[in-house]
Amino acid sequence: MKPVIVVHGGAGRIFKEREEGSRAGVVRAALRGYGILKQGGSALDAVEEAVRSMEDDPHFNAGHGSVLNEKGEVEMDAIIMDGKNLDSGAVSAVKCIANPIKLARLVMEKTKHMLLTDHGAHLFAQAMGIPETPGEKLITERSRERWKKNLEPDSNPEEFQKDLGTVGAVAIDSEGNVACATSTGGLSNKLIGRVGDTACIGSGGYADNRSGATSTTGHGESIMKVVLARLILYHMEQGMSPEMAADTALDYMKTRVGGLGGVIVVNSSGEWAARFSTKQMSWATVKDDQLHYGIYAGERHTKSLDEALASESEGF
Repeated sequence: MKPVIVVHGGAGRIFKEREEGSRAGVVRAALRGYGILKQGGSALDAVEEAVRSMEDDPHFNAGHGSVLNEKGEVEMDAIIMDGKNLDSGAVSAVKCIANPIKLARLVMEKTKHMLLTDHGAHLFAQAMGIPETPGEKLITERSRERWKKNLEPDSNPEEFQKDLGTVGAVAIDSEGNVACATSTGGLSNKLIGRVGDTACIGSGGYADNRSGATSTTGHGESIMKVVLARLILYHMEQGMSPEMAADTALDYMKTRVGGLGGVIVVNSSGEWAARFSTKQMSWATVKDDQLHYGIYAGERHTKSLDEALASESEGF
């Protein structure tokens, strides 16, 4: 099996001055994940590494760069899933850790549970020796500015939700195993304790070797209503291509509940798709040693892996 990785940096509206950074961030994440796959590594390790790379990148609404809740704090959600045996681990409303995706992986591998939340997740992180990162360290100037703006009496937080990205990755490895990973800071100025689609299995992501893997981004409550990730795999089980399945599910979410979003998909034979109903979604994929990436509908740049790695080491 030829390995494939696809990553997204969130669907929505990406401001001009942030396009470059968003493109560079998804490309870097895809290259890192693919590096693991090329060496015979697992899809699970590849998606975790790709998402970790984007959690550390302040351009994305995950990890460092997450948006703030109503109290001005970062609360994050993440999920990881193994298509081999349908094992999954997730965390929700976690604070003060740099990489929620790492914690999600530990929930999957070190507990009998699938989802730990808030204080319990915090205790588990301590038990696992995950260092605490002061909340302040995860907050960017941009997130704080937006939070303040949304507090103004005549502000419309809904308007601001349009340019927020969850991050995610899907992959298939040389053994034919698929995996997905998704991580987010959620919605700006959300109520304390709000958990969106990301940490919910079947909504924020799903992986099953029999059909494929998907990771979603967009309006969380809408994604949950239609259980978007599982819906896409259902369409693929009915014989649809990844692209057709993604478009059909996104269209259903738009017409049925008025929700917009984006998805990345890989099927069990290594075909992939990156589709969105929002204005933009930053995405990148590596397959057959070719890197493809874009942000706008219809935009697709292609580079050879060697060329991409060379420009990456020069700083894109």
